[in-house]
Amino acid sequence: MAKFELKLPKMGESVAEATITTWLKDVGETIEVDDIVLEIATDKVDTEVPSEIEGVLREKLFEVGEVVKVGQTIAIIDTDASAEETSPEMEMAVSEVKESAVAIEEQIEQVVATNQISTPVTNASGRFYSPLVRNIANEEGLTDSELDSIQGTGVGERVTKNDILEFISAKKRSEGFSKKNLQVENLQPKITENTTVTTPTLGATKVANTIKVVSGQDEVIEMSRMGKLISQHMIKSLETSAHVQSFIEADVTNVWKWRAKVKDEFLAREGEKMTFTPIFMEVIAQALKEFPMMNIAVDGDKIIKKKNINIGMAAALPDGNLIVPVIKNADQLNMVGMAKTVNDLANRARNNQLNPDDIQEGTYTVTNIGSFGTIMGTPIINQPQVGILALGAIRKIPAVIETPDGDFIGIRQRMFLSHSYDHRVVNGALGGQFVQRVKQLLEDWDVNRLI
Repeated sequence: MAKFELKLPKMGESVAEATITTWLKDVGETIEVDDIVLEIATDKVDTEVPSEIEGVLREKLFEVGEVVKVGQTIAIIDTDASAEETSPEMEMAVSEVKESAVAIEEQIEQVVATNQISTPVTNASGRFYSPLVRNIANEEGLTDSELDSIQGTGVGERVTKNDILEFISAKKRSEGFSKKNLQVENLQPKITENTTVTTPTLGATKVANTIKVVSGQDEVIEMSRMGKLISQHMIKSLETSAHVQSFIEADVTNVWKWRAKVKDEFLAREGEKMTFTPIFMEVIAQALKEFPMMNIAVDGDKIIKKKNINIGMAAALPDGNLIVPVIKNADQLNMVGMAKTVNDLANRARNNQLNPDDIQEGTYTVTNIGSFGTIMGTPIINQPQVGILALGAIRKIPAVIETPDGDFIGIRQRMFLSHSYDHRVVNGALGGQFVQRVKQLLEDWDVNRLI
């Protein structure tokens, strides 16, 4: 009986793995070509995995919540749709794959742990532990009972390196939390009768989220998967980059007037709205072209100068989270192309229809905080980039206008530009000159420009 191995597809250059979120097909269910078999999530975007062939789903090699590497087999499909049972040959093949994976992983761990530990690989309970896991346990002072409490995620529920490291991390967090609780114990409200308290089990890779309600009026809201990923990404960025900010105010009256003049004609001709975003993106792309050392990435102690100018634009999702689709080769787009690209990415972001490639390969990021009425801010750099520009709200304010005949007061449209950059590789001169150039390009906008 022929079988087909459904593998995790490639989803962009920087995406190496994904988490299975939902299986849409059950074992024994018939699958047609292009049927969606399962849904997955990366640290960037959610997507679906379709079947390339028709047949019957015979085995799921991973469960919901497990992490799969790109190229790994995630399911076995019988190409003979009339088959009712899995053939012995297929069962033997799957078994051999699993046994080979165990053997290879054990060999790797043993090589890494060579000359580091001489204790047996099993403890009093008879449970197997690789030399690498044993070595880590000894270094961290873990007892046999603690080691036995770890839920393994390897083949045969073996404890892997990631399992023990996560256990140690959770243990340290728990110990720190307990110390803080001792200091404020008498200040805590009493738990009500209907309160539900779920105690986490240290060591489990899929630990249930702890929910602890301390009064009848408080509400505990679980962070979404996307929210957790964003939280981790932001913390990592602050720990990695030396954030510095430069602020500058720009007079965008010419931009305001030009958009007001062309937006109706553009909508009628192109069927697209002309917002301020494509104007800003065109200007920023021009500034990045003039200051190529802002269009870089940092990899350890190396600077990677990017050839393409790919601008990420932070977009709000329906659940309140943010995602950053990327305008590829932004410096090569005319205004019509820029407007259509911006509108397309924004619409698909709002409808959760972005593809993994839509959020890859960004070299610089822009966030429009002005859409929420904010006039300035201190945005966090999107790693491994070195800069991010926040666009504040456009406000009608009185301002001093300089003319050959003297200065006078007039009503102008003005906005703040907040530039965060990585001071490890971008000094104050470069960071300031870049945002100043963006200001100049906006203020020099041609109100008679044709579109």
